[in-house]
Order: sequence, then structure tokens, then C-alpha cells
Amino acid sequence: MENLDKESKYMRAKERVDELKKFYANLWSYILVISVLALINYLTNKFSYMWFLWAAFGWGIGVFFHAVGTFNLNPFFGKGWEERKIREFMIEDEKTKKWK
Repeated sequence: MENLDKESKYMRAKERVDELKKFYANLWSYILVISVLALINYLTNKFSYMWFLWAAFGWGIGVFFHAVGTFNLNPFFGKGWEERKIREFMIEDEKTKKWK
């Protein structure tokens, strides 16, 4: 039983590390690509029209929501909420089984 618990904790930690790696890869590619687009924008028209900001804004929204999911920043339905609800339903189920 103890070994199963350790494996479960290891798998959750590994999933968390994978989530973080994906987020940081997304963030790094965002910074790199937007920087290249800004450079191209500057070289072509000296920022008279900063069109690269459209790409930065659009992709930035995606990066923001990726961060919300990765770092559990959602105050309504985050992982903490899920775990509390699961525990609540398990306790409720346990109580109903005792009386049957």
C-alpha cells in the first residue's frame, strides 16, 4: 500500500513537471518569435506601424491562459477546487454506505 502511494505521488509530480516544461517551452517560443517579428517590423518600417503587436497580443492571450492552467490561478475551478469536491463526494459516499 505504501509503495502504491509513493508511485501515485511520483506520477502526480511527473505530470506537474511535464506541465511546467510545456508552459516554459511555450513562453520561450513566444518571447523568441515575438522578438524576431519586432525586429522584422523595425527593419522594414522603423515602427511606423507596429504590426507585430497584433501577434504578441493574440499569442499572449494563449500564454496567459496556459499560465492560469499551469499554475492553478483559476479561483473558481482550479485543481484545489477539484480535489476538495472529490474528497467531499468520497466522504459523502462513505457516510451513505455505513448506513446501508
